[in-house]
Amino acid sequence: MKKTRVTQLGVHRNDRAATSRWSSIVAIGTLAASLCVPGTATAQDTSRVKPDSIAARLDRAEEQIRLLQQELAAESESKVTTRSRMKLEFNGRVLVTGFSNSRRVNNVDNPQFVRPDTASGLPQGGAGMAIRQTTLGLAVSAPEVFGGNFHGDLDVDFYGGQQPSTGGRTFPLLRLRTARAMVKWTYGELLIGQESPLIAAVNPVSLAAVGTPDFAGAGNLWLWLPQIRGGIETGGKVSIGVQAAVLAPTSGDPANVFDTDDDAAEHSSRPYLQGRVHVRWGADDMAGDIGVGVHQGWLATKGDSLISSSAVAVDVLLPVTRWFEIRGEAFQGQALKGLGGGGIGQGLGLNGVPVHTSGGWAQVNFKPTSRVLLGAGYGMDDPRDSDLAPGSRLKNVVREAHIHVRPGGPFVFGFEYRRLETTYSTGVLGNDHINLSAGIEF
Repeated sequence: MKKTRVTQLGVHRNDRAATSRWSSIVAIGTLAASLCVPGTATAQDTSRVKPDSIAARLDRAEEQIRLLQQELAAESESKVTTRSRMKLEFNGRVLVTGFSNSRRVNNVDNPQFVRPDTASGLPQGGAGMAIRQTTLGLAVSAPEVFGGNFHGDLDVDFYGGQQPSTGGRTFPLLRLRTARAMVKWTYGELLIGQESPLIAAVNPVSLAAVGTPDFAGAGNLWLWLPQIRGGIETGGKVSIGVQAAVLAPTSGDPANVFDTDDDAAEHSSRPYLQGRVHVRWGADDMAGDIGVGVHQGWLATKGDSLISSSAVAVDVLLPVTRWFEIRGEAFQGQALKGLGGGGIGQGLGLNGVPVHTSGGWAQVNFKPTSRVLLGAGYGMDDPRDSDLAPGSRLKNVVREAHIHVRPGGPFVFGFEYRRLETTYSTGVLGNDHINLSAGIEF
């Protein structure tokens, strides 16, 4: 899962090319210094230095410089760039997950809520393995575009469903997650592409919930949407900023295969609109951000009337120390299914009224060493009961605890326990979800 202003704990980057280049420069500088100002020259009588020894030293120095030049040339040839000569970086994570559930859920390898039992006579839970939360990414950058720094990236996974075959989830379909083109200036920014909602751009840290973020349907508004976003800020150590975004309208209703018809939000012929005011400070592991945002959208109904989709949201990314952070979001609004499952995936309720709901989530993460991260979180979504039709989901609560271990090299391992409790008119249904993850990052 990927959001615009979030740097997750435990993510490591290697830049061997930059290290090699600096090592070569330092070596050349040291060699030149040794020729021009020998450390023992002041303590020696220059008349004792033999001409043949100086020539030998020069020959050795020329050979070392030649070898360094060859190394730099080979490194330059191996550098990957785009057709427009921008720097290109390829990254990804191959992730195998083993999972188990004690009850019936909406999605077995990454559940969001509990479903009522079936009358099939089979056990309501089960266990299995999947690889469809594997992700791949491309990133490009350029230092001077319209007077600012340009960065673009593309992120895909294999969470787009599965082929209708006996293989099932072992033949997952490729899915576009985010695609962004961003220009950042000292006091402003511009983003064009597909990204999380402006008012809910923070996600929980998780290796078990990549295809759909943790707490989706339990307080996390996350759905990646096409949008154009801009913002200005004061700059400085503590920066105050204002942002606005125009987003693609969506009701959140599922589409059939090859279905390209308008949904209820698109029938309104109006985009989603969002705005946010925030305070930002720090950098890297100590980068913090607190914001308050508003959302406004419209859904068409029969006749000429429109239903309002609206929300007020707060988001927090608070690094207390370099090894401890708090992150979370909270919201209140109506008809928010199109933002990633607000109202527990229920946008319109009884007699077509918009479902009013409130929810949020919070997570703490502790990093005792550079190779270990552990934490826990809580999420909740509570729609207004009077808006819901019989048999609807009345409340959804999720608690989770996780640990991530990166023992060395590209390997990463994770464990997550998730307790889901979904309330229906007949009572509360609970599920214990256990997830073991293993993979490599590159």
